[in-house]
Amino acid sequence: MSIPTLVVLISGSGTNLQAIIDAIESKTFKAKIGLVVSNRKAAYGLVRAEQHQIPTLYFPLKTYTDAGKSREEYDADLAARISAYEPTLVVLAGWMHIVTPAFLDPFQGRIINLHPALPGAFAGTHAIERAFEAYQRGEITESGCMIHYVIPEIDAGEVITTATVPFREGDTLEAYEERMHEAEHQLIVKGIGLALEGLA
Repeated sequence: MSIPTLVVLISGSGTNLQAIIDAIESKTFKAKIGLVVSNRKAAYGLVRAEQHQIPTLYFPLKTYTDAGKSREEYDADLAARISAYEPTLVVLAGWMHIVTPAFLDPFQGRIINLHPALPGAFAGTHAIERAFEAYQRGEITESGCMIHYVIPEIDAGEVITTATVPFREGDTLEAYEERMHEAEHQLIVKGIGLALEGLA
């Protein structure tokens, strides 16, 4: 049986990517990363990938918008580039783009996303900040993160696994973010393992 191939999409420092690399190297689950994609050239995650001899692709949206091309054209072209790697699973690990059906359709049921909020709460961007503000207003005592399948509706696909991250008295946003990221690193590994089991 061939080893499952992951394609990981990032936009930033790639700490979740590092968690995936570490999990593969420690044989937490059986997989290989075929490609790491970033929409930002300066994303440190690209350096992390190169340090582990993982192929990378810098694929910016701006070249498409500058040329008057649509978001769907960008997504379709990106999907075509990724398809060449025959991914078992496509992992959005801090990918700061909303994906359209042009990207989703070729990988139906095989795209998962890490979102720093619990199901049904704080969909979309700045979820950690919005949760922290809600905590400061006394509306919530905890938030968390989830791994879910990606569908056209933002952060609303079937949930694979979640982790709760309670607020602590005197919390700063920075302290809370740090605990959230620690939870994310564990959860993304667990979520990939469960998704691969489900596909097998």
